[in-house]
Amino acid sequence: MHFDLTVKAGEWLALIGPSGAGKSTLLDLAAGFLAPERGRILIAGIDVTALSPAERPLSMVFQDNNLFAHLDAFRNVALGITPRLRVSREQRRAVEAALAAVGLEGYAARLPRQMSGGERQRVALARAFLRERPLILLDEPFAALGPALRSDMLDLLAALRQRNGAQPATVVMVTHHPEDATANADRVAYLEAGSIAAIGPTTAMLSGAADPRISHYLGMRTKNV
Repeated sequence: MHFDLTVKAGEWLALIGPSGAGKSTLLDLAAGFLAPERGRILIAGIDVTALSPAERPLSMVFQDNNLFAHLDAFRNVALGITPRLRVSREQRRAVEAALAAVGLEGYAARLPRQMSGGERQRVALARAFLRERPLILLDEPFAALGPALRSDMLDLLAALRQRNGAQPATVVMVTHHPEDATANADRVAYLEAGSIAAIGPTTAMLSGAADPRISHYLGMRTKNV
């Protein structure tokens, strides 16, 4: 695989493409779960290629929400700022505010098994945004949700990223539902065979007119002239 990509600060970029194209691999490289054989990875102009995932200024939300089954919602969110069992009064307020921001006020004592899929993903989002990192990576976090709930979660994500102040968090999101990019993504990158085959504004990319490979992927019929 070979990737050459620049994402602007505050941008929302959606990654689409067939299975095995390299979408998750690209995120794993950015997050530090995989090391590149060659090249560099820069975040905010800083070379992070040799840094561990914990040292990189980013948060990642996975498809399976990555919650600890034996910890309640409060503790799962608190792990975003401290690994300790005890939290300070200020940290407690921050965790409670994060849960409230995702619509889970009063859910602090619930275990993951006591929550729906959408509620578990809200906990994962609360933890990610509590860390206040400038880059959010999402690897199909809402793929298992129905269309209406998926739309609600995307709206929530859009609202949460604006809480960073003047500069919203940068989002790079892998999705198998191109329509998820329509309302929020600034650009769409189409991956194929381990590289970025095309990239451009969302509307142009999803119209199918940008590249015949994209129209084929989207299931659009092309007319012979």
